[in-house]
Amino acid sequence: MSPARHALSPPILVEDAAGLAALLEQSRRALAVAVDTEANSLYAYYPRVCLIQLSLPGADFIVDPLAVDPAPLADLFADPALRKIFHAAENDILGLKRDFGFRFANLFDTMLAARILGWREVGLSSILVRHFGVKLDKRMQRTDWGQRPLRPEQLSYAQLDTHFLIPLAALQEEELRRRGRWAEAAEAFARLPDLEAVPKAFDAENFRRIGGARDLTPRQQAVLRELYIFREEEARRLDRPPFKLFSEALLVALATEQPTTLEQLARTPGVTEQVLRHWGQGLLAAIERGRRASPPRPPAREGNGSGRPDPQTQARYEALRRWRAAQAAARGVDVDVVLTNQTLMAIAQEAPRTVEELEALQLLGPAKLQEYGAEIVRALWPQRL
Repeated sequence: MSPARHALSPPILVEDAAGLAALLEQSRRALAVAVDTEANSLYAYYPRVCLIQLSLPGADFIVDPLAVDPAPLADLFADPALRKIFHAAENDILGLKRDFGFRFANLFDTMLAARILGWREVGLSSILVRHFGVKLDKRMQRTDWGQRPLRPEQLSYAQLDTHFLIPLAALQEEELRRRGRWAEAAEAFARLPDLEAVPKAFDAENFRRIGGARDLTPRQQAVLRELYIFREEEARRLDRPPFKLFSEALLVALATEQPTTLEQLARTPGVTEQVLRHWGQGLLAAIERGRRASPPRPPAREGNGSGRPDPQTQARYEALRRWRAAQAAARGVDVDVVLTNQTLMAIAQEAPRTVEELEALQLLGPAKLQEYGAEIVRALWPQRL
């Protein structure tokens, strides 16, 4: 079934304070609002939220934060009486916090719900086809949401990201309650407002993660490191993603060939006229710096004092992993829906001997503690059976 069969009304584009006020007035009469965002992360070094989609019963809104200050939405997102429904909420929450300082309460994540329910396909596109007969235009997934004006096909795509989330959440909640999984889902949703971004500083030593880097000689690795730094600095200066400048494969080729003139650089496979024109001299300078630099030191090998768990902790962790795998198979869910690796390791390190000791660690919510607590203790201490 196509979107037209659902007779969707066009979304309301909010580009001024009056439009935002009308949206908020309508939200005061609602019990739930569906939310999504679109960012320009494929086109900028410093990504920003470029659209905020909100669907209320009877109307779909698309707020353009490049045209109007979305600050008045703060009360909507923080309202504990209004359910905010996302699909795969993490990136949206982090982006809205980063760009606008919004805080959140009363969230529902339809992707988390799908995973807890053991749905085989949890992407929104697959869910919309299965439950609503709607296909998303995948061509829009790589669009530059920071460009204006917005095209009609962009607005239609953005509308579909939220239009069906309210009825989807309703059917998921019904199924979660019927299967006795609502408390588990509620605990997962309750953790979402606490998500905070952890800034990742650029680390020049990550050049080793480039495919083919380990096959280079130490001298070639020194050149690759300088090229990697140069690309990052240029990407930051131009506010563009590093991969949009030139590929990692080209960095490896340049580190291998090490051209010293523009003519030699131009003959390197992957060097386009644009690369040569904009970055030719910079690439040659980076190559020269790498040729003069000392070879990078090999990464420290893991060993004693590296933070690796002791044998007893590792054995408990593996026992918990085996228990978790059995639980996940029985439920038909991914293993991390039961418990994450981080939680398993924390339990293995603390080695609680009773459910009360496990509860005191505050690693599990009440629902999971009740369901799994005794089994976790038995998995840790099978000799006590």
